[in-house]
Amino acid sequence: MELFGGLPLPLSLAVLALIDGLSVGTLLIPVFLLLNPGRVRAGRILLYLATIAGFYLVVGLLFLWGLVNLVDVAADFLASPAGLITRLVVGAALLITAFVMPTGSKAEAPAVATAGAVAAPATAPGSVSAAPPAGDATTPSPGRITRWRERLLDPRTRGTAVMAVAIAAGLVEVATMLPYIVAMTMLADAGVSTPLRVLSLVGYCALMVLPAVVLLVLRLVAAPLVQRPLERFAAWMERTGAENTAWIIGIIGFLIARSAATELGIFDALSRLGG
Repeated sequence: MELFGGLPLPLSLAVLALIDGLSVGTLLIPVFLLLNPGRVRAGRILLYLATIAGFYLVVGLLFLWGLVNLVDVAADFLASPAGLITRLVVGAALLITAFVMPTGSKAEAPAVATAGAVAAPATAPGSVSAAPPAGDATTPSPGRITRWRERLLDPRTRGTAVMAVAIAAGLVEVATMLPYIVAMTMLADAGVSTPLRVLSLVGYCALMVLPAVVLLVLRLVAAPLVQRPLERFAAWMERTGAENTAWIIGIIGFLIARSAATELGIFDALSRLGG
């Protein structure tokens, strides 16, 4: 299954790995840990990244070494006419889902309008409004999360706690491992040997956490320069998390649908009709 036209398989896997590296578990949580005041606990952050990368690797190996070798069976099916039609339908469905799924920007305006409509009749002329101060209802208190981060990075906390957080983040993201599943399907479709598949998965998981490792290095060697950009980046990811997910789903859906349409000859048929 070729999603990126004639792009070589290693480069295609690299693109998918970098897309996977933009998730909450592989980037947002590490950035949140990097923003902890004081000395950077590099060992704790590296342990977290190694654990979540290992979790992805184990999931990939279990998928590849299924009892009936599911990847090879799926690759044969996806290359058949029925499989091509299935890919086209799935890609179109993912693309439509990306457009209709709720994101923060879509839900913000109705929420603000509803809040205004509810608050308006509560204030009479000459009376004191009973509404809470601005920010109390919409801005969550960071105290609990900050204390959780401090405990997690505390040297007295066992490393197993850091590993547990990484595994929990991976489990939450299992249902959204779309780029990873596509990458494993591409590996099966390429017909490479099992050792090469394993090495490819190892490289994929390493590249997936590379952006967070780069940010860690920058935080260690140039803390004053990267502190504010990291804060703005973390805030941006928190605000646009749902929107970013929609973009990823839409892009993957478009690539799957385009690949299936090309192999089915739909574009060639359309060009002949147009000509």
